[in-house]
Amino acid sequence: MYYVYFLKLNNGNIYKGSTGDIQRRIGEHNNGKVASTCNHRPTVLIGFEAYTLKTDVQRREKFLKTTEGRRLLKQQYRDIINQT
Repeated sequence: MYYVYFLKLNNGNIYKGSTGDIQRRIGEHNNGKVASTCNHRPTVLIGFEAYTLKTDVQRREKFLKTTEGRRLLKQQYRDIINQT
């Protein structure tokens, strides 16, 4: 299985990433081993999507990083994002 995952950073932003091992990858984020999130810890996993094909994950992640994808993600996770 391959995953697209969403992390809420301590600055309120949402990080979107993909992996084949979600537990390992979340651990790397929380241990500061990922350059793009190391200054925004702690991170909170707010959701993920599972796919059987890596190409589907890559396509989905690429879409979620577009303007339309960001808007859709913010609508979908609106309540979680707005929690303090």
